Amino acid sequence: MDFGLVLQTDPPASRVVSLMKRAERNGFTHGWTFDSTVLWQEPFVIYSQILARTTKLKVGPMVTNPGTRAWEVTASTFATLNDMFGNRTVCGIGRGDSAMRVAGRRPNTLARLGEAIDVIRDLAEGRETEVGGQPLRIPWVRDGKLPVWMAAYGPKALALAGRKADGFILQLADPYLTEWMVKAVRAAAVEAGRDPASVTVCVAAPAYVGDDLAHAREQCRWFGGMVGNHVADLVARYGEHSDLVPEALTSYIKERHGYDYSHHGRAGNPSTDFVPDEIVDRFCLLGPAGAHIEKLQALRELGVDQFAVYDMHDAQETTIDAYGAEIIPALDH
Repeated sequence: MDFGLVLQTDPPASRVVSLMKRAERNGFTHGWTFDSTVLWQEPFVIYSQILARTTKLKVGPMVTNPGTRAWEVTASTFATLNDMFGNRTVCGIGRGDSAMRVAGRRPNTLARLGEAIDVIRDLAEGRETEVGGQPLRIPWVRDGKLPVWMAAYGPKALALAGRKADGFILQLADPYLTEWMVKAVRAAAVEAGRDPASVTVCVAAPAYVGDDLAHAREQCRWFGGMVGNHVADLVARYGEHSDLVPEALTSYIKERHGYDYSHHGRAGNPSTDFVPDEIVDRFCLLGPAGAHIEKLQALRELGVDQFAVYDMHDAQETTIDAYGAEIIPALDH
């Protein structure tokens, strides 16, 4: 199993770079960041600094979207980083939550997302494609490689990931829901004539190592609110009780009342008081190192290839070091 570190690009950027260097020293293979151009600093600028100060770490957004940048700009940015540092980028992409809504726009449609996946990958890898009816190719790309991993929860999004994406990003660590969603992605891949094993599965969730479970929950409760934004969209589309979406995912948002993106992804987010302890425990990895190892072993058996640690709490260095000392070695076989 691979391990990634996920950070927000809060200033100073030097701290983001420092934590990513620390992660590489501790055995992490991927460095991810949020990508909301209003809420945080520009991640692609920071990626160049991370890549320059690490040797093998792969970097990318978790996740970008098709609406805040022209697709050829996104592709060229990835291709430039790859040309400078070797093929060490991954494009995580989704419909867009905070990046779009903070700017007053709705998340992108799945049709637009599916088209963007093909266009960005083709351009970044040097192939000709069509953008808005115009044939385009980036002529200077040589031996470029850009895996595109798609974030998804709902049935149509899971099917799209299975049909088109190189990887599937699931932003929660509940084994029941992981099994349900991985099966859906793999079924869609088979239906599309693809090898389901070719779709990398990445589970991303907060991790907090320590014995004070109550404190860990309060540091990670924000995550249930973040996931709740996507769940609210699913409930609006499919209803509260649908065979297409598990109630194990949707039932907890009944007491949700709006969301303030100024606290997005932060410990103490007041918009997440509706999230019960049970959801925090299911969606996150909390407790001593042994509890993390046990849950990660279960996720690995379900086909998870990478666990990406959301490290937005008051024990960032401690978590990175604990994973490097105890947890990553236990899963490295």
